[in-house]
Amino acid sequence: MLAFVSSLGGGIVRDLLLGALPPNALRDWRYGTVALSGGALIILGFRLLTRFPEMPLTMMDAAGLALFAVAGADKAMEFRVPPLAAVLLGGITGCGGGVIRDVLLTRVPRILNADLYATAALLGALLTVLLLRAKVNRGWAMALGAAACFALRMTAVVRHWSLPHLSGY
Repeated sequence: MLAFVSSLGGGIVRDLLLGALPPNALRDWRYGTVALSGGALIILGFRLLTRFPEMPLTMMDAAGLALFAVAGADKAMEFRVPPLAAVLLGGITGCGGGVIRDVLLTRVPRILNADLYATAALLGALLTVLLLRAKVNRGWAMALGAAACFALRMTAVVRHWSLPHLSGY
């Protein structure tokens, strides 16, 4: 369940907000199969995973965040929502599944204390939307948006950048 929610929850929320019903993740069996297979691999390889260096895992997570954020923004643009809404829907697509997972686990959502996690997703979505509005080739717009998201996320991790936290929250 957590694998499904973590990987597909943000896209499901985006599709619900766009009125794209039923959401792609529920309509196409391949989405769920990939998510559940990934979860099964994690369960089977958990001991190996705990010995794996943290940085490659962080890089894979940053790459996934980048891909989901720009894909979410692109889909929102296809639905002709206003640019700000498209950026926010890109951020929801990138971060929403992790937030839902953390809530189900009764944890503070990671985006509230991670090094510029949601900010990186919003940057990638914003750049994608701006480039699409400027009529840049869709592939280039998405690639540049994903690269910006990935670069900011990884720079924040390496340099320990974070946004200010409100004390007591």
